[in-house]
Amino acid sequence: MRLFQNCGLTPSYQIHLDGLAPPGTAFDERRRIFQNDRFGALHLLKPVLDHDPTSFLACGNDERMQRQWAHENGIAAKSSLEDILLAQIEHHRTEILYNLDPVRFPSSFVRRLPGCVRTTLCWRAAPSGQADLTAYGAVLGNFPTILEAWRRKNCRAEWFAPAIDPEMDAYGHGERPIDVLFVGGYSRHHTARAKILEHVARLADRVHIVYCLEASRLTALAESFIGRLLPLRTHRRPASIAKIAKSPVYGRQLYDLIGKSKIVLNGAIDMAGRDRGNMRCFEAIGCGALLLSDEGNYPDGMRNDETMLTYDGDESCLGQIERCLNDWDSVRSIAEHARKRIGETYSKARQWALFETIVAGL
Repeated sequence: MRLFQNCGLTPSYQIHLDGLAPPGTAFDERRRIFQNDRFGALHLLKPVLDHDPTSFLACGNDERMQRQWAHENGIAAKSSLEDILLAQIEHHRTEILYNLDPVRFPSSFVRRLPGCVRTTLCWRAAPSGQADLTAYGAVLGNFPTILEAWRRKNCRAEWFAPAIDPEMDAYGHGERPIDVLFVGGYSRHHTARAKILEHVARLADRVHIVYCLEASRLTALAESFIGRLLPLRTHRRPASIAKIAKSPVYGRQLYDLIGKSKIVLNGAIDMAGRDRGNMRCFEAIGCGALLLSDEGNYPDGMRNDETMLTYDGDESCLGQIERCLNDWDSVRSIAEHARKRIGETYSKARQWALFETIVAGL
């Protein structure tokens, strides 16, 4: 099986990657640095992580990496990123395409694929407006509500999940000086999450809390010198949050931070109803922290008081934090049990076996 996996990088992560791999870095070296940094590794399939010679990893929207490949392979400098990705697929003689960035490369892209490609799959676990993914053989995701929405759009949809990155085993075996960690986005669209973060932030005078927030462009503008002169007050973060907010972290930096934290706070955004199980759940548990997340329907193995803790509102969240920090020696066993159980249930080997089964059924 000649597997080609394409992933998409967020703009802020591309800036981070540019710091690790400066301009002019060869394609293979920039890709190696990216893989070693482990960004999105929970979604990368086992052959890709194992550097299997029959597999190929591309970051189709990373202009520096893609144009470097084009330069090294005699592709015209003015080629679009889509044309470069198609050239990579043809050069690799891809049989199975798994695309983690299908909104950027939708059905119109699939219809341009070379004849060597037999099967196409994509991951999409978020609402996607009017994006057309019907040309893909299957849309994969771990939120049943969203999978059903894709079926109503005439897509074949199959349940699939992230998997624990084996590299996480190296993190979280020492002291955990951070009491509560939150890493994620913050904007006016995250109303429920923002309310919880504000309440928890008020504990910062007696609890070690770390927030690494990726603010929206509007929030960043509202908090700038110029923005404070504009009528953007509703887009600024509350003082309790702004006071402790730090820059976002990625990859191994994130693993290291989770490994130093007792509790990782998580909160869903309104996109999949009661379905839960975003990346942060797997990252927190994989690095041995105690996951504290909002109530909902979680993937198999993620159960309140067994492998994680849940809350159903502001006071409930604060109560769970107090409970954990007052009795950490006993509560930490939940995190330890979770790391073992979730690590087995969502291993890279099982993820790959399920992927092969889905491909065989298409």
